[in-house]
Amino acid sequence: MRASATLALLLASLGVASFAETAESATTNSWTVYHGNVAGTGVATGLASVSTQSPRWISPSLNGELYGEPLVEGNAIYVATETNYVYALSSSTGHVLWSHQVAPPVPSSALPCGDIVPDVGITGTPVIEPARHELFVLADEMLSGHPHHVLVGLDLANGALKLRRDVDPAGSDPAALLQRTGLTLDRGRIVFAMGGNYGDCASYRGSVISVAESGANQETFTVDNRPGDSQGAIWMGGAAPVVDSSGNVWVSTGNGSVHSGGQAYDDSDGVLELSASMHLAQYFAPSDWPANNAADLDMSTAPVLLGTSQVLLAGKSGIAYLLNKGHLGGIGHDETSLSVCNANIDGGSATVGSTVFLPCESGLVAVRVGPGARLRVLWRASASTGPAIYAAGLVWTIGQDGVLYGLSPSSGAIHQSANVGNVINHFPTPSVGDGLLLVPTANHVVAFAATS
Repeated sequence: MRASATLALLLASLGVASFAETAESATTNSWTVYHGNVAGTGVATGLASVSTQSPRWISPSLNGELYGEPLVEGNAIYVATETNYVYALSSSTGHVLWSHQVAPPVPSSALPCGDIVPDVGITGTPVIEPARHELFVLADEMLSGHPHHVLVGLDLANGALKLRRDVDPAGSDPAALLQRTGLTLDRGRIVFAMGGNYGDCASYRGSVISVAESGANQETFTVDNRPGDSQGAIWMGGAAPVVDSSGNVWVSTGNGSVHSGGQAYDDSDGVLELSASMHLAQYFAPSDWPANNAADLDMSTAPVLLGTSQVLLAGKSGIAYLLNKGHLGGIGHDETSLSVCNANIDGGSATVGSTVFLPCESGLVAVRVGPGARLRVLWRASASTGPAIYAAGLVWTIGQDGVLYGLSPSSGAIHQSANVGNVINHFPTPSVGDGLLLVPTANHVVAFAATS
């Protein structure tokens, strides 16, 4: 059977009439933002197969640990590390084309808490702007003995510095902030979010930040912004804010400091739709949001924008919420909800038609969104893995055991697997580009050959 016919049958089984009806996807040549595109669908088109019998190449040992997803543009792979090193690797050999340390990293001992050691530097996945031939990264740097967060733009060809500006929100304590989300682009602007360090220590407020690609005109939306309120981290397991077709930005928020239903909603534990100028357009939070706040039950996945004008949201409670995209409705106005996982659901998802592959820590979960606002679990994978992508007819995900898995999208059965080495990041996710499936490990990139 031809690959195209096989793909058509698979998509039909997943509730998709044709691939043209799925959300925007990434081509096999480039992968310029977390999960391939600003919509975060995690879908790569045009691949017939991936061979995991042996790697095409393994990169040299990199200086620092990898927490972000590898990006691809042209014939180069771009990665960044916790020591604030940025690398361009040859897509044909994995050799280093150039490297640049953009700033001194912050020793973890200089922070009030956290679980990234021994250095905290570039944690979120960078973003590439092909039109400007520029790579943007967000670095936690030690400056005059104090942590700061700086947005840096580098030339794709040689790593030359093109942009540098401080982006810490006014009045914030930079030591209390961790920039964990991926970066994304929104019509000439760079968008990312911040939250607290692991442990929610010190005083901080979650925020979404938008900066012009030139470095000018920073706009910020702040969660828990009333006097006396705090927290409301936006971290999403490393996923990037999601940008819709109108240029609006979607994020999910973590637990805030409000634990009583007698207090007004504080933008925590929910999903927010923001305008491009960082003004709140609408929101949703479950009716038990104060109890979720008290129990540290963040919304910790990137919102999934479905072609049905619906939104799927999930988090640490293991509950998936289906929402009306045009009318989120505020508190408790979900269309339906379903317990789909017995552990945290953290990170970005892969979406093929009406099927969403959610990153449950106890095992990937495939959820079908059906007519009449119905949710149904198709399968649960047995292996504990991170966020998944879809490529060459399989769902690819990386386990904390250092194994890359290629799963059947219809059953979750393991069709391929490969040992890739030690994984540090709790939410590792593969990517695709220039004929390769790319896997980040603790301090290497492992590349497997893919055919188109």
